[in-house]
Amino acid sequence: MKMFASSRLPAGSVARRRTVAAGAALLLTGGALAVGLNAANAAQPGHGQKGRPGHGAMATATPSSAADSDVASVVEAAQTFLATLGDDQLAEAQQEMTEENATAWSNLPCGGTCRPGVAFGDLDDDQLASAKNVLTLALGTGEDTGYAQASQLWLADDLLASDGGGGMPGGSAPTGTDVPTDLPTETPTETPTATATSTETATATASPTATGEATDDVYSNGYGSGRYYLAFLGEPTADGTWMLHFGGHHLAINLTYKNGEVTGTTPFFIGLEPTSWTADDGTEYAPMDDMHQGMLDMLNGLTEEETADAELGDSFSDVLLGPGSDGEFPSAKQGLAVSELTAEQQELVLEAMKPWVSVAADADAAELLEQYREELDETYVGWSGGTGLDTHADYVRIDGPGVWIEFVCQNGVVYSDQIHYHTVYRDHTHDYGGELSF
Repeated sequence: MKMFASSRLPAGSVARRRTVAAGAALLLTGGALAVGLNAANAAQPGHGQKGRPGHGAMATATPSSAADSDVASVVEAAQTFLATLGDDQLAEAQQEMTEENATAWSNLPCGGTCRPGVAFGDLDDDQLASAKNVLTLALGTGEDTGYAQASQLWLADDLLASDGGGGMPGGSAPTGTDVPTDLPTETPTETPTATATSTETATATASPTATGEATDDVYSNGYGSGRYYLAFLGEPTADGTWMLHFGGHHLAINLTYKNGEVTGTTPFFIGLEPTSWTADDGTEYAPMDDMHQGMLDMLNGLTEEETADAELGDSFSDVLLGPGSDGEFPSAKQGLAVSELTAEQQELVLEAMKPWVSVAADADAAELLEQYREELDETYVGWSGGTGLDTHADYVRIDGPGVWIEFVCQNGVVYSDQIHYHTVYRDHTHDYGGELSF
């Protein structure tokens, strides 16, 4: 089992000095991407507003203090959460920082068999609030990014669970639908030993009810907000190297910390089914609209000739660099060079990146975007299938010296009469904080 290197950091990356308090103040520097966590307030529950949870099991938690939302506060929140756990829960939530554990993430509804961590469904109310407090402090504060976006992914998965989610085709996304307000009390306990592939292969057994009503076995099909897992790889401290590892169906968040700073915010996988829905209270959810629209705006900003130049030679029914594909970046850039675009078009490319980069706390995302702006002249955009991003195998990619983002449309698994989204955000040098070699 390969352990993380203690000091290897990628060359040629952004460095930044930051003072971090953890009992005593320390002046820290780093040779890797050094970005500190900023205030990460949770989105407050709302009603009749787009993308704001109004009710349900995964309504947004309130962080301890916006003023303390830095790496030290994330460390403190993590330690507080771990202290609430029993021995068995602790063994699941805190594991060694090995390559095997770090790369054991998946987009599949495979529970704890393909990812480490303690399941949300195995936590009591106080533990769950403490876990969500960690995430509110660690993730971005945007309306449909960071913590707010992740919480809406859980709601979507509750719809899949309650609406027949074993992979049943032949239905439409529900309108005026309740989500379950309870969480499961059982979860798989197997420690992951391998990484699942990214293709969903569930088969039909029934038609969805489109009622969203919870049943006794609502989580038995692998979907649901209770089947998201939080793990800390290594010990959360202000002067060590560790990872916050969180995910479930259609979601994998990997944040790497070293010496009190964030050194990696990727890999970040996010997908969605259904792509939008309306709850009974009138709340409209479309947590990936900004991602979808940003890519559309970028493609629509190209001339006819540029669009032709950006077309890729291959077709893609899923992302290329999903789970199990670490380090498998293409050897050569493909598509259209962003250096050939106007300043206005280049700004659309940068805007398209923002929703993915904003998974990180706000200050971290801003610094990453500045790095990617500086690298635009060496960045390429490409597409295949179609540029409407509304049909199976419509695919778009942004590939730079650092940034790698893919967005693809797939036929629905539960709601088979519509497409759903798979996307992944990676960084050529900062995946897993640059601590692993592939």
